[in-house]
Amino acid sequence: MTAGLTAQVLDPRTEPEPADWAGFVRAERLHLPWEYRLMGIESRAATHPTLLALVRDDERIVAAFAVMLRRGRLGLRWLEVHQPWMAGFPGWVFAAGLDPAGRRRAVAAFERAACRYAGPACVGLLYKHVPADQPLVTGRGRPSRETVASAVLPNRFTSVQDWIGSLRRKRRSSVRGHLRRVAADPDLVVRFEPQRYDLDAVQLADRLYRHRATFGSLRYDSRSPVCAEYLAAVVGRPDVHTITYHDRAGRLLAFGILLDHPTMPFFQHWAALRPDDGGRRDLYFDAYARAVGRIIELDREAMAVGRGMVELKIALGCTAQPRLVVVAPRPLAGLAGLA
Repeated sequence: MTAGLTAQVLDPRTEPEPADWAGFVRAERLHLPWEYRLMGIESRAATHPTLLALVRDDERIVAAFAVMLRRGRLGLRWLEVHQPWMAGFPGWVFAAGLDPAGRRRAVAAFERAACRYAGPACVGLLYKHVPADQPLVTGRGRPSRETVASAVLPNRFTSVQDWIGSLRRKRRSSVRGHLRRVAADPDLVVRFEPQRYDLDAVQLADRLYRHRATFGSLRYDSRSPVCAEYLAAVVGRPDVHTITYHDRAGRLLAFGILLDHPTMPFFQHWAALRPDDGGRRDLYFDAYARAVGRIIELDREAMAVGRGMVELKIALGCTAQPRLVVVAPRPLAGLAGLA
């Protein structure tokens, strides 16, 4: 890599997609939320837009960052580096083969460009979901702390029953009970398919909003609710598998979205009515088991299941991947990994 890296910050709401971005997404096998059109849809509906920062070596993209511009009191600004709908994943991606030194230089170029873009009132950057074993953005003068871990299920199974058999005895018994009750419910209609054109995206967005509201707002969560336009653009794709639970009257009780990927599909969204509102208690476990079955069928290496409920996910066979939040004050921007 040459020393002459250049970085640019793009606003997907208003600026055209770079001609070489789609090729980078394909070549580096990025997850669906990195698609520029989807970033634009999400940002246009969000209180805080997500920008795309690209770092190039000559004309070739070597790194990309998803960065949310935040505004606070007294006109102060800061930048949050994370991909909003990839919870647990870092907000950056690098070209294959880029060595650690090259990554550090790419981060430094990004930080300088992002702070310039945010203006003189920018106080620095906040990195979310930083892998604890990749100290790329840490360093002297950059405080960090451990946050909620990300959960990943390695796929070592030949069938759903094989997965269930790998669990501890008590959990194994409870999962089997959940699945039996769902299978025996005559009032349930279950579908798990790609390219769902039969769904009302407004209803999906409302279910997701209400589901999250039952848990209260998460600390440091600056994301806006998922908008209907975004969900409509996602669930109609052939690489997105949506599971739905309706009652016989057609009422949507729960849904989940599995984003396919060549190695690690992501069980991205889950929303369900509370039992007090007519929902069912067993549906999450049934959906989880069906997602496991799908990654076995697709022969994927693992499945990411996001953050939160980590103890439960570990009990369901996941491994916990520690994550950090890192603060980079503006005076240290451009010195990532070097301070």
